[in-house]
Formats: sequence, structure tokens, C-alpha cells
Amino acid sequence: MIRVMIVEDDPMVAEFNKRYLEQVGGFELVTVCSSVDQAMGVLEEQRIDILLLDIFMPGENGLALLSYIRENEKEIDVIVISAASDIERIQKALRLGAVDYLIKPFEFERFNAALSAYREKAAFIQNQHVLNQEELDQQILRKEEKRLPEGLPKGLTQDTLKMIWNVITDIKTAPFSTEDVVSRTGISRVSVRKYLRFLKDIEVLDVKVVYGMVGRPVYQHEFNNAKGNVIKHYL
Repeated sequence: MIRVMIVEDDPMVAEFNKRYLEQVGGFELVTVCSSVDQAMGVLEEQRIDILLLDIFMPGENGLALLSYIRENEKEIDVIVISAASDIERIQKALRLGAVDYLIKPFEFERFNAALSAYREKAAFIQNQHVLNQEELDQQILRKEEKRLPEGLPKGLTQDTLKMIWNVITDIKTAPFSTEDVVSRTGISRVSVRKYLRFLKDIEVLDVKVVYGMVGRPVYQHEFNNAKGNVIKHYL
């Protein structure tokens, strides 16, 4: 079993992470820590294979714990789970060796994908001593070419996609929300979200979460110029 520590100061979020973890086989939760200092103490006493690490916490933040792990050459992997979506913190976490980065709020599917990929990689490493280039690329570096779907997913139509794409074309120079598309097309919010999710999956849109002072976070979509030609296949 892969031994896990959750480092999260919000009890509700920690509980969600704990429940999600229980649904993914092959992992054992050792403890939940609410601060970096508490986590450091546990790491000195117990074997931990991987941390599910928040960044924003009282006192030292999660990146300080990640730095501590690397500076002390501890054989512990880290998946960051945080509301921090700015590129500076993300880059710093990745440079310090985080094996994955989940931006709150996230769905179970993304959590499951991260933990399952880690479990498969750990199992592969345990049984290998020497790798060839193909094994290194596919099993460790995960350099697999993303295959685009041949057609639209079930439930999506070309006519509706064209309507939504025309709106995106009009406003693609600036970030936009689901509500922006809904107000311009008259299509239901649920339907618009499905199409925007598809466009994100084929990497035509980039998505980030914007947190205001109050209320729920807003998903902001931005047009990805580098992938703009991909949409032509589906229109």
C-alpha cells in the first residue's frame, strides 16, 4: 500500500480529499496534518510515500514544506492540491518536484487520474532496474501523444457548436465565462458547459479559476491561439 499524508488546514477540504482517496485503490491514509510544522514532525517519525499538499495555510505555506523535503533529500513524492492558480506558484511547485498539481475546485475524475497515474508509475518502478527510451517516455515521463476524438461526443451537435464558436470568435481576445456565452446564445448553462468542456479537452480553450471576495469561484476561458486550427475538424 502507498502511504499518504494529507496536509490541509481546511477540515472540510481535508475530509473531501480523504473520501476521494478511499475510492482509489492501493492507498493508505496515514494521517491528516493542518500545518507545515505538524507535517514536518510526522515526516521525522513515520514513512510517508506521497503528500497531498495544500499551499495556502497559516504559518509556513506548502511550498516551504516541499522545499524542506527536497533540501533534506527525503524520498517523498508530492501532489499539490491548492486554490493557487498563478503561474509563479505552479512553476515553483513543479521545479521543486511536485509530480502533479490540482487546482481547487476539482472533480473526482481529475483526482482519480492523478492518484491512479502515480500508483501505476510506482508499481512499474518497483519491478524495473533498467529502462529503454520507450519505457522511460511512456511510463515515467508520460510522453504520450494526445489523440483527438474523431467526432463530437454523444449529445453534442455541430450546429450548436457553431453557434457557441461564433460567440467565442467574437470575444476570444479576452477571457470569458460560461455566463457570457449563455447570455449571447440563449443556450442553457448546462449545455454551454458541455461544449466549453469539450473545447477545453481538445485544448482549444484554456481554463483558469478566478476567486472573488465572496461567492463561488468563476471559471474563465481563454482562446488558445496555438490550437486554433483544431476546431476546424469539428465545424
